[in-house]
Amino acid sequence: MRTLILLLFGLLVSVSSAAADSMLGDFDYPFPVKRFVFESQAQQLSMAYMDIAPAGIGNGHTAVLLHGKNFCGATWGATILALRESGFRVVVPDQIGFCKSSKPGRYQYGLHQLAANTHALLQALEVEKPIILGHSMGGMLAFRYALMYGDEISALVVVNPIGLEDWRAMGVPIATIDQLYNAELKTTAEQIRDYQRSTYYDGKWLPEYDRWVEMLAGMYSGEDGAAVAWSQALTSDMIFNQPVVHEFGNIRVPTLLLIGARDNTAIGKARAPEEVRKKLGNYAELGPRAAAAIENSVLVMFEDLGHSPQVQAPETFNEALIVNLEAMLATDISGDDGNPDKSPAKEKERPR
Repeated sequence: MRTLILLLFGLLVSVSSAAADSMLGDFDYPFPVKRFVFESQAQQLSMAYMDIAPAGIGNGHTAVLLHGKNFCGATWGATILALRESGFRVVVPDQIGFCKSSKPGRYQYGLHQLAANTHALLQALEVEKPIILGHSMGGMLAFRYALMYGDEISALVVVNPIGLEDWRAMGVPIATIDQLYNAELKTTAEQIRDYQRSTYYDGKWLPEYDRWVEMLAGMYSGEDGAAVAWSQALTSDMIFNQPVVHEFGNIRVPTLLLIGARDNTAIGKARAPEEVRKKLGNYAELGPRAAAAIENSVLVMFEDLGHSPQVQAPETFNEALIVNLEAMLATDISGDDGNPDKSPAKEKERPR
C-alpha cells in the first residue's frame, strides 16, 4: 500500500507540474524527465531527473551532473551530449527546492541533506562508483558528497564551484531568512540578466543566454512564485553558513577542477563593505588555491571564461572535460602504480 501511495503521489506531481510555473512545467528539458519519489524529513518529495544512456557501446561509467543555484538540469544540455557521445551514462537530478523538483514549505536544507537525497536516487537507479560533477552550488554540493561518500565514487569534477572561500569569515554580514526572502520576492528577469552579465559572463551577453534567464524568471512568476522565493532564501542561507573550504584536505577521491578565471561570484558580496567586496570571488586565485589544498587534483584554467564555461564555450569546455576525465579514469592518479613521479597529481595542472 505504501508503495502504491508513493507511486500515485509521483504521478500527481508529474501531472500538476505541467501547468505550474514553479515546477517549470512549460520549460522543455533536452531529455525525458523522470521522477524519484521518496520520504525525507517526514514528508514525501519528488525529485526530477534525467537518465541518459550512452550512445553506442558504453564505457561502463556514469556521470552525475549537479546544477547550480541559479541553474537547472537543463543547463547541462551540451555537456550531457558530449558525455553521452563519449560512452558515459549521464544522470542529471534537479535538487529538492529547485526547478522541476518539489519545493516543500518546511524543509531544513543542508548540503549534507541534498547529498543524501542524491545518494538515495543513485541507489534506486543502481548506479555504482559514479563520477560526481558539480557546477556553482552543485560544485559545493559535490565537495560535500565526496566528503560523505568518497569511497563510493570514482572521481570528482567541479566547475567554478562556489564555496572556495568562507564569505562569513571574510567579513560578509549575515542576513536573516526574512531578509533573504523579501529580496527574493523582488526578483525580476531584468535583475537576473544584469546579475549574470556582470558576475557570470564578465560583462558580456549573447542572445542564447536569455533562455536561462527565462528559465529562472519563470519559476518566480505566477501563484507559486512565493514558494520558489522561499526555497531560494533557505538555500542561500544553507550555502552561506555551511562552508566546505576548510575540509578540502580531507578529500581523497581524484578531483578535476575546471575553472573560468574571469568569474567573480561570491555569495552576499552585495551586502559586504567595499573593502571586503574587493577581496571576494577572485577565481584566478581561488582555483589554484583549491587545487593545492586537494591532494589528488588536476586543475584546468579557462583564462577568458567566467562562471559558466560550459555555457560560454561548450566545445572548449567539453573537450577539456572529456580529455581530462578519460585520462583520470585510465590512470591511477594516486601514483600507486609504483612510479609516483609519473602521477598526474604531481603535475597539478593539465593543458586544455
